[in-house]
Amino acid sequence: MAETMEVEVAAEREAINSVICQLADPDGNSLGAALYLPENAGPKELNQVVNKLLSNEERLPYAFYISDEELVVQLGSYLEKNKVSVEKVLTIVYQPQAVFRIRPVTRCSATIAGHTEAVLSVAFSPDGRQLASGSGDTTVRLWDLNTQTPLFTLQGHRNWVLSVAWSPDGKHLVSGSKAGELICWDPQTGKPLGNPLTGHKKWITGISWEPVHLSAPCRRFVSSSKDGDARIWDVTTRKCLICLSGHTLAITCVKWGGDGVIYTGSQDCTIKVWETSQGKLIRELKGHGHWVNSLALSTEYVLRSGAFDHTGKQYSSPEEMKKVALERYNKMRGNAPERLVSGSDDFTMFLWEPAVSKHPKTRMTGHQQLVNHVYFSPDGQWIASASFDKSVKLWNGTTGKFVAAFRGHVGPVYQISWSADSRLLLSGSKDSTLKVWDIRTKKLKQDLPGHADEVFAVDWSPDGEKVASGGKDRVLKLWMG
Repeated sequence: MAETMEVEVAAEREAINSVICQLADPDGNSLGAALYLPENAGPKELNQVVNKLLSNEERLPYAFYISDEELVVQLGSYLEKNKVSVEKVLTIVYQPQAVFRIRPVTRCSATIAGHTEAVLSVAFSPDGRQLASGSGDTTVRLWDLNTQTPLFTLQGHRNWVLSVAWSPDGKHLVSGSKAGELICWDPQTGKPLGNPLTGHKKWITGISWEPVHLSAPCRRFVSSSKDGDARIWDVTTRKCLICLSGHTLAITCVKWGGDGVIYTGSQDCTIKVWETSQGKLIRELKGHGHWVNSLALSTEYVLRSGAFDHTGKQYSSPEEMKKVALERYNKMRGNAPERLVSGSDDFTMFLWEPAVSKHPKTRMTGHQQLVNHVYFSPDGQWIASASFDKSVKLWNGTTGKFVAAFRGHVGPVYQISWSADSRLLLSGSKDSTLKVWDIRTKKLKQDLPGHADEVFAVDWSPDGEKVASGGKDRVLKLWMG
């Protein structure tokens, strides 16, 4: 009897073929040695294997990719469908997924009038509790998100407000205008902290704060201008500390990186990397054949939100905030260098690892018109790009390889924003709509019409609860799940 059972078990084992698999992280580092896995193993079984190999105390969710395509079936079905030989070692990339889920926004919860000209910029505070908007009417407005009504009107600019930026500790808001002036505001009172900061000769194109894990409370921020300079300011002394000069044409965008360096993208086709104690030029990134329009960092979400996450936890001291922000930054970054992506008027994008090399890691082609906005997902696994060719494209955040095109807008796409769990992408367009795209299915999740004209600015709150949009019709819209 025992003998026949053994024979049956052996026969059964023969029937289920094994596949030689090599698990690897998104950077290509192997996890353990190659394994023999049964053909009937799928994502569920792979999740168990990865959690075991990584000795995770709490089980974490992972998604699995073979040649940049998500594995959603059993290994055997995948091999059959893609005609892959069982003899070859199959490399399976595991990607950690957010343990929380963000609900897709489905409806407009408020349309708030107040601005008397177009809304040009919108930004949620790092904890997602406050919202600021800048307008062509020369004001900045702060909105009460609980009552969905105007809270403060911040007056002091003499020209269009092109840019607004919250400090990652949530204590300050800075706005930049078409006149080249910057004003620091206290978001609790809506009052300016002293006179406008002057120095730039032309309009402000970008503002970025020093990360809170490097310095708390937040004091320094950098502004970029059409005049070709970037300036580092101290919000406490309200003085310009350093002027970063070297670009031969307008600076279009600026980012303060997690390693403490500043990146500037310019119409002179270059990206410059600066250290921030004396303002020395460290590196120059060349490759684009036309204006650089947009820069994004792989760590941007944690740099923007600092110590705040989707749980809404508040902090009592700058020291505690700095410590938590550093933990979040290190966890997000892992052992890999910070990555930078640039989008240009030459229709292309480049993926860089500036700390490693001045040469691009990948040239990313496919857009048929200028690339207006680029943005890494919060987990750094994806890059999204918005273009005047009416499409939004999705790329692998580690390799820069093209993944999918989202089509549906009938006008240029101006701005994009990610949900905190990296599962959904939001886009705003000249066609007056917002659209939410599902990263997993690569399809349109939600069409959000409602604006009467072009949508210039969109933002998804860092806590994932709400979306804000503004544009030519002068109203601010809030969208909820």
